[in-house]
Amino acid sequence: MSVMVARKKVVRKWEKLPGRNTFCCDGRIMMARQKGIFYLTLFLILGTCALFFAFECRYLAVQLSPAIPVFAAVLFLFAMATLLRTSFSDPGVIPRALPDEAAFIEMEIEATNGTVPQGQRPPPRIKNFQINNQIVKLKYCYTCKIFRPPRASHCSICDNCVERFDHHCPWVGNCVGKRNYRYFYLFILSLSLLTIYIFTFNIVYVALKSLKIGFLNTLKETPGTYPSTSLTVPTVLEVLICFFTLWSVVGLTGFHTFLVALNQTTNEDIKGSWTGKNRVQNPYSHGNIVKNCCEVLCGPLPPSVLDRRGILQQEESTAQEESCPRGPSAQEPTAAQGPDGQAEESSAQQKDGSLPHLSAVPAPSLSNAEMPEEKQLTSGELPVPSQDAGQAEH
Repeated sequence: MSVMVARKKVVRKWEKLPGRNTFCCDGRIMMARQKGIFYLTLFLILGTCALFFAFECRYLAVQLSPAIPVFAAVLFLFAMATLLRTSFSDPGVIPRALPDEAAFIEMEIEATNGTVPQGQRPPPRIKNFQINNQIVKLKYCYTCKIFRPPRASHCSICDNCVERFDHHCPWVGNCVGKRNYRYFYLFILSLSLLTIYIFTFNIVYVALKSLKIGFLNTLKETPGTYPSTSLTVPTVLEVLICFFTLWSVVGLTGFHTFLVALNQTTNEDIKGSWTGKNRVQNPYSHGNIVKNCCEVLCGPLPPSVLDRRGILQQEESTAQEESCPRGPSAQEPTAAQGPDGQAEESSAQQKDGSLPHLSAVPAPSLSNAEMPEEKQLTSGELPVPSQDAGQAEH
């Protein structure tokens, strides 16, 4: 006998989320799909620091102080921790509207704007919102079917609306928004300090070696046994990487320090939202550098609204074969069985070529009131065919 069993299949919400994101570790890690430059960032940081710890740090710890590699390790670990926190977290993605919500919003917009004649451009879908006595426009997102909150924008790379959108950074492999901006700022700040630190002590290393054996001899030396080893190739490679990194990372850190002091985002600065022709005052700035820095870097971190690890349960029907003992009652359905059992029994007997048994044919369920008086039955009594009925058949 085949039995249909409903089995629940657990599906996490991150598996059904729209947008162009990559999820790992059962939805705990969220990144953009384009991660090639992020791997390059990891390679440059890990490679440069590995060369520094393997070669220069040993010599500097002996000649100057053992605190040099310790402080370099602290900077390295802090930079890596903030990088991974920025890359693997939800930047503040806003969920898209459900079909019912999107239909309701469309009805509201049509009721407000009215019907637009054919050939004319529909008016922009904008709502005005007041913040600190300043009018802020909320724009409608045609992809997410929502009116974006203030300072939110739609990322074309990740295909999501991000709250307090700053920019999409390919070097960290993720968007930078409300939930990971502080970690991004701490990452570029610590990376700048680490780059300056390694670059400086590489120069110190070359200077110390040059004082002992001369600059030219330092460059000519080949790798040998410590302490006479002068690893010229790794040192020159580190100096070149740090030199070119300084211009970009340190400059980027200075730019974002300026934005943090004004409580402004990169997106707003590029668009000129508060420094354009209208000279509109930034409604999010407190007018104080300390307050702006505290709000951006030390304010409460909002929770994610995606609920990536939430459970969506789906039922799957699977057929299983079960062998059940069939007794006498199971072989012949009684009159009290439903129509399904009667149909199965009659069809099985017709296949054998015999007529269905009388006991298998259900008796007509007529009440005593519907029968003639002489035909009325008492409870538990079976109907007996009358002689008149038999004569009529003959």
